[in-house]
Amino acid sequence: MQTDPRPIALVLGAAVWPGGQPSPTLRRRALHAADLWVQGKVRLIVACGGLGQHAPSEAEVIAALCETRGVSKDALLLEERSTTTEENLRFALPFLADRKPSEVVIVTDRYHAPRARLMARRLGLIARTDCPPLPNARRLRVVRQVLREVPAYAWYWFTKR
Repeated sequence: MQTDPRPIALVLGAAVWPGGQPSPTLRRRALHAADLWVQGKVRLIVACGGLGQHAPSEAEVIAALCETRGVSKDALLLEERSTTTEENLRFALPFLADRKPSEVVIVTDRYHAPRARLMARRLGLIARTDCPPLPNARRLRVVRQVLREVPAYAWYWFTKR
């Protein structure tokens, strides 16, 4: 029996708002991953993210959004413990162990992608990123996120060797 050579997508979590509503970031990432699955570019989706300020877990919201786009429940795996990017990736490792993907596709935002790739590679994953567009994002918010990521990347680079 030959295994499916397509990569597995890891969707990194983001905030769930009151009433279980996905933040725009979470919605964007989840729907982008769903599109990758529908297009046949990935074989499974690992939804990452635990319970934040508001229920349900980020992983549950990602899965629900993916299902609205036609992703089969069988193609969704939920990692529901993580609260950081590093935990998203580390806690996803057991889901990958049995499935042995040759590559993972990390679905996150472009400003977050370099640090997520660095973390994944340090965990031994062959990883690339696939980022959704930011068509309606407020410019100031994106600039703030980029400015947050620069020191976070540097900190991770120097302290997590």
